[in-house]
Amino acid sequence: MSIEHVAAGDPGEISDALTTRFTALHGRAPVGVFAAPGRVNLIGEHVDYNDGSCLPMALPHATYAALAVRDDDRVTVSSVQQESGWAGTLGTLRPGRVDGWATYVAGVVWALQQEGWTFPGLDVAVDSRVPVGAGLSSSAALECSVALGLAHVAGVEVDDEVRRTLVRACIRAEVEVAGAPTGGMDQTVAMFGLAGHALLLDCRDWTTTQLPWDPAAHDLELLVVDTRASHELTDGGYASRRADCEEAARALGVSSLREVEDRDGALKGISDERVRRRARHVLTEMTRVDEAAEVLRAGDYAALGRLFEASHESMRDDFEISCDELDAVVDTCRAHGALGARMTGGGFGGSAIALLPRAGVDAAAAAVAETFATRGWPAPGFLHGVPSDGARRLR
Repeated sequence: MSIEHVAAGDPGEISDALTTRFTALHGRAPVGVFAAPGRVNLIGEHVDYNDGSCLPMALPHATYAALAVRDDDRVTVSSVQQESGWAGTLGTLRPGRVDGWATYVAGVVWALQQEGWTFPGLDVAVDSRVPVGAGLSSSAALECSVALGLAHVAGVEVDDEVRRTLVRACIRAEVEVAGAPTGGMDQTVAMFGLAGHALLLDCRDWTTTQLPWDPAAHDLELLVVDTRASHELTDGGYASRRADCEEAARALGVSSLREVEDRDGALKGISDERVRRRARHVLTEMTRVDEAAEVLRAGDYAALGRLFEASHESMRDDFEISCDELDAVVDTCRAHGALGARMTGGGFGGSAIALLPRAGVDAAAAAVAETFATRGWPAPGFLHGVPSDGARRLR
């Protein structure tokens, strides 16, 4: 059975190739090449917009952006992965005026303009190694790579406070320009990820804590499986779950579900059965994140695996964001020795993760591939879940 491993690629080689492509396209070299990673969320799904905490980590799979300034007010955007690009003027970079994948680039420029930053015209070329539609936040990787490049163009020295400004701009680009009602986890880990660590993110005050992530010390590995099932955050399913959470908060008289103190008893105050189940997922998931942080600090990966299991069951049954492909990955990996497995990301497709003994990773991947082939589904992709650094300049 053929197994497709989705390679992250060598950052230096990708940067050099993008520089060469940019120079051939625009007749001059870029002022720099900037990279930002995709992410996998270990646990804490759909809690970010409820002001809870989540535990993502940055992946080695990144999006690369090369930029150069122009002597006019035009903005051009091109991609290694897309045949068509986009061109416009600085004045047209606002909600409703840009369509398609270039929305994420134009949206960041617009959002930083709203922050008071000024830019000349720009040429931007990107190369993404984050699988699109896999629930690994290819959009945030694109936004953050461009945002870091824009900081360089604007002559801004990048420190943690500036990174937080860039995160806010990227969130506005995604929500207000692209129209995806995301909560900010993706952009934050893309900016603040650290190799060898997972990022505990409190989405109420946006504080971050780096937690060591070293399953290899226990002969374990995190396998990421891209189901290749369709995953779109703008198709209504994500927004409806968010609306249900907001309805639950109103029913409980709180500004967000994070404010609920009695997480078990509060559910009795929600009369609508569907809304109650949505709230139950969020409230129990918040507790699971708290517990995951503690067991990760203790290096108890077996306990973390059990939390993965409970999280997936909650997302499947209460939040109803899983699908047949995701469930098949989870069930197959469990049957092949996983300490725990769960879907990850916004749901309705995308990816799943499994914490496996290193010696059993290939067998589990082969079993997943065979399951997909038997059911007539497109072959899945497999990624190594290795924590990597956040947005950075490469040249």
